[in-house]
Amino acid sequence: NHPTEIEPFGGAATCLGGAIRDPLSGRAYVYQSMRVTGASDPRESLEDTLAGKLPQRVLTTTAAAGFSSYGNQIGLATGGVYEMYHENYKAKRLETGYVIAGAPKENVVRECPAAGDIVVLLGGDTGRDGCGGATGSSKAHDSSSIEKCGAEVQKGNPLTERKIQRLFRNPDATKMIIRCNDFGAGGVSVAIGELADGLDIDLDKVPKKYDGLDGTELAISESQERMAVVVKKENVKRFIKLAAAENLNATAVAEVTGTARMRMRYQGKIILDISREFLNTNGVKQTAKAVVTERPDRYFGEINNKYTRAFMEAGRPREALLNNLMQLNVCSNKGLSERFDSTIGAGSILMPWGGRYQLTPEIAMAAKPPVAGESDTATISAYGCNPHLMQSDPFLGSIYSIVLSLSKAVAAGADYDTISLSLQEFFMKLKDVPERWGEPVAALLGAFLAQCKLGVGAIGGKDSMSGSFNDLDVPDTLISFAMGVGKASTVLTNTFLKTGKLVWLPVRRDEYDVPDFDYLIKLYKKLNALTDAKKLTAATVVEEGGLIAAAVKSCLGDGKGLEFFEFSDEYFKDYFGDILVLVDDDSVLDGLDKRVVARVSDTPKFLIGDEVLKFDAAEKAFISPLEKVFPTQAYADGYAKNFGMSYTEKAVCNLKVAKPRVFIPVFPGTNCEYDTARRFKKAGAKVETFVIKNQNENDISEAVTEIARLIRESQIIAFPGGFSGGDEPDGSGKFIATTFRNPVIVDALYDLLDRRDGLILGICNGFQALVKLGLLPYGRVQEQTVSSPTLTFNNISRHVSTIVRVRVASNLSPWFNGVNTGDVFAVPVSHGEGRFIAPKAALEELAFNGQIATQYVDLNNNATMETPFNPNGSMYAIEGITSADGRILGKMGHAERIGENLYKNYPCNFDMKIFESGVRYFR
Repeated sequence: NHPTEIEPFGGAATCLGGAIRDPLSGRAYVYQSMRVTGASDPRESLEDTLAGKLPQRVLTTTAAAGFSSYGNQIGLATGGVYEMYHENYKAKRLETGYVIAGAPKENVVRECPAAGDIVVLLGGDTGRDGCGGATGSSKAHDSSSIEKCGAEVQKGNPLTERKIQRLFRNPDATKMIIRCNDFGAGGVSVAIGELADGLDIDLDKVPKKYDGLDGTELAISESQERMAVVVKKENVKRFIKLAAAENLNATAVAEVTGTARMRMRYQGKIILDISREFLNTNGVKQTAKAVVTERPDRYFGEINNKYTRAFMEAGRPREALLNNLMQLNVCSNKGLSERFDSTIGAGSILMPWGGRYQLTPEIAMAAKPPVAGESDTATISAYGCNPHLMQSDPFLGSIYSIVLSLSKAVAAGADYDTISLSLQEFFMKLKDVPERWGEPVAALLGAFLAQCKLGVGAIGGKDSMSGSFNDLDVPDTLISFAMGVGKASTVLTNTFLKTGKLVWLPVRRDEYDVPDFDYLIKLYKKLNALTDAKKLTAATVVEEGGLIAAAVKSCLGDGKGLEFFEFSDEYFKDYFGDILVLVDDDSVLDGLDKRVVARVSDTPKFLIGDEVLKFDAAEKAFISPLEKVFPTQAYADGYAKNFGMSYTEKAVCNLKVAKPRVFIPVFPGTNCEYDTARRFKKAGAKVETFVIKNQNENDISEAVTEIARLIRESQIIAFPGGFSGGDEPDGSGKFIATTFRNPVIVDALYDLLDRRDGLILGICNGFQALVKLGLLPYGRVQEQTVSSPTLTFNNISRHVSTIVRVRVASNLSPWFNGVNTGDVFAVPVSHGEGRFIAPKAALEELAFNGQIATQYVDLNNNATMETPFNPNGSMYAIEGITSADGRILGKMGHAERIGENLYKNYPCNFDMKIFESGVRYFR
């Protein structure tokens, strides 16, 4: 997605929105994503910014904010965030979104529309943003592009696309859909125009953001949040009613005809009347001449070696390794990655960063598909590309893009026989120069050779031949994404959590560095067998930085050390696709080319040659290069100590219920309702989810009545996480709080709390809403004052998604009946406004009353203000609080995001038994 170069926030946001939109049009639910970007050095000084360009730091940080904002709001787990650095990406930034989705097969109906069927436009309104976006992303840029191309960037609305996701998970709705198309390139003209051979489209019926749009603008405006669906005429009213139940607008805008012509009407006049026969010609065929040039000076294995060779020749391997770890394509980008929610959906098998220190970047992402019940199925995805190798030799570079992606996927546990690829290509503006055309031709020949030899096909992909700015061209780029199926129980991390022998499994190569494909298949299948038999402890893959960088990074996450048996500058060479495995017994690898290179130990230091590199020095070298661009640390301000309040007498439920009912309100922006409902159902509760509609005044009035009714019929109210109102200014959760202050709802709340001994739970955004309402910490609905506790922006000034450790500081609440004061658990957090603050007197009162329920703690289980253990800078390290009687609990950590075989690279106890305790309270 290249509008990111022009408007980085909106461009990157719609990159992800568009990636979600494509499978969504097939009624598939996206449950995991990966982001791969290409940038020049973001540390570049402002003075070195090219005329007509945004600074690289602005581009990369603002694009990260846009992509993460969209994904976090729609509720999508991002399993990997990778940024490739090459100075020629200054010509045009690369922004790539990869997603994986699924749907029950029986929910997806595909039929041929017939005359009389109706096209319903579903989702957001139409505006001028996005006009010409598809053609704009295929343009080379010049110095005037930043001023002329802004209108091509769509204004994303993830909250609306989330509503479409919910609707399409409803089989009653999806089974009515005969055919569906998204509003990507071309807007109405394509989204509706492709649905049937004959169509009458009434542009006057297209819902608009504002008046003044002409027929052309209505016909071509693109967006991520609209769908065109064909339904039978008799199903139109029912489909629109189901959409309305999800707070979605749906309007009939076109009818299928038998004319084989596409006609558009605007203001009562036909403004387009074109034959399907002409449209089906696909335009004018074009040809071009390509000349592939030989690369006698091609690179292989020397990217970082040139930076370290001098140190090695001087007999200083310690400095060589430190220098290697500080290279941009080797060092940590954790401060970038943590902006992206990695755990929503409760399906992430691997965290993006592994180990108790969470410092090892995972080479692949793995997730459990969102199917009913527990499943051992895992989808495993990885990418491969190195822009330096691609630029040196696009033929060889494309081969190793594929090999890298396959090696990573297999190393993580993907069954080789299930893997398919998607190829994404980004090249210079080709013009009419045969040698320039030869660049993508060479790359595609390399990719085609690798696919044929390895028996793995690419089932989709996109390309852009527009990566030029004036006379500057992007590096040749072919990214290979590999996705395969494995078992959640046998997924491997590349974080070294245990000790053992480190074995190097090189890829056999000929004199031209082309891999031995037959041997690669043998290697992959052998690794599959060993993974299934649980004979491998961990596995990683060699990329830029060489074997030594891969090994050290795998140690950093959990504080492990390395002792190399021999040491050579060969370890610094970039042998792309080579695999390192950690085993107890290397005899299991007999039959493969292998070399035992090191021992992984619990002693945190690295023995290289005759020198010792301390763990702290390696960690600092790895983290420091991008720390000023993507900070990982925030100033620790304030005081924290462990609180420990234990109660034997607690709130008692006098109205017992065998199967308590839980009411979950879903507001615009709520995105954790599925995870929350799943945990309550698993605990034995009956769950009622209600979508709050706010399209008009009547919707709001009906919602108030329905909310009050559901509260009176329930024993528990659970406010799930999300971004209500898109995170309103001056504090998230205000929209929920405003709604629940309605006197009719307040009366129902007090009936639940005072007369029926009910419980209330709020997690993350739900916690914020309870604080804004006054229910926390006061137990009553009241307006906030200047002395009221509140939740505000994280002290690191960005969204934080990670795993933290929390300690139970008080068991006052019935929600903690299953644990003891002092117990420590791991919990995923994902928020931008999680910092709990209050006047000192209020904090002391909370502590005295036992209302401080949980605190953030460090690895020694002590409450702390230090990042990353306290991810937001909460006063007194508060993670959760309760009302004075304990019946109302609010916490920032997502206790609902737990399950079997999740977060395998961060071994810890995640189950606080909150949901089971809440249900048992009523029995």
